[in-house]
Amino acid sequence: MTKAERTRLLTWRFKILQQATEAPRNVARTCRYFGISRKTYYKWKRRYDEHREAGLCDRPRTPHRSPRSTPREVVGKILYLRQTYHFGPRRIADYLKRFHDVSLAMSSVHRILRRHGMHRLPANLKHRPHGVRWKRYEKPQPGHRLQLDVKFLERIPGTQKRLYQFTAIDDCTRLRVLKVYDACNQRTAIQFIDEVVRRLPFRIHVIQTDNGAEFQSQFHWHVEGLDIRHAYIRPRTPHLNGKVERSHRVDDEEFYQLLDKDGITDDIHLFNEKLREWEDYYNYHRPHGALDGQTPYERMVAKIRAGVLPTS
Repeated sequence: MTKAERTRLLTWRFKILQQATEAPRNVARTCRYFGISRKTYYKWKRRYDEHREAGLCDRPRTPHRSPRSTPREVVGKILYLRQTYHFGPRRIADYLKRFHDVSLAMSSVHRILRRHGMHRLPANLKHRPHGVRWKRYEKPQPGHRLQLDVKFLERIPGTQKRLYQFTAIDDCTRLRVLKVYDACNQRTAIQFIDEVVRRLPFRIHVIQTDNGAEFQSQFHWHVEGLDIRHAYIRPRTPHLNGKVERSHRVDDEEFYQLLDKDGITDDIHLFNEKLREWEDYYNYHRPHGALDGQTPYERMVAKIRAGVLPTS
């Protein structure tokens, strides 16, 4: 209700009270004229006698107590996840279920966000319509295809030096291996792929990369020598490496944005320790929207139990 509407309502109710008291035995006639009941009239009169003009305003219709409403501490967690990480209702509901054992419907989360004016994302995070709608796909077996890419990190302040995050993600389970190097060349790419092969618990059949200089002949033949096929995506088609590209955006939003970089960027070993902690959280604890709320590790276990691991 606008201020002008509120003023008109108060004036109308005050006019009814004033007209009813001008002559004796005029209440019933006034109520019939204005189309209200005498019960309503005496309610307004009692409030006016107690609070004057403020008593003629509409009172809130919300109940005094709501024993089944969402607790304040849960509402606080929802608003924190939205404000800090820009999570949507589904992901917030998954986090509450997994980490706080609170079952809340997505519609309830959305109502809470709307009530607090946080149901819309910032302009730079809004959904952008696609010219041609893409279709999500995934390989049926763990290790069937790994997507590999390099994320260029910000330069270290005061120097020309920068670090590079090498990322490998399994197309089926979304299990990731991360490591930071101070150089981006074929030598570091070979070191990284050796570590990936050592750390992943299943055999790798295909590694997919872009056409970057770090993935050229030396890297290519090293991978082929490991009995792993190396496939390049077409030039200028980063969406074909969409899973690793999307995981880099998650790194920005949930790791680098909140990372205190003081003293870390100077020590690559400390940086890798922090990155390993984030990798463990991503693989074993973070619910994944594309996996229906499962973690990558849970998806791998489900595939193992279903008997779909690749054979040697």
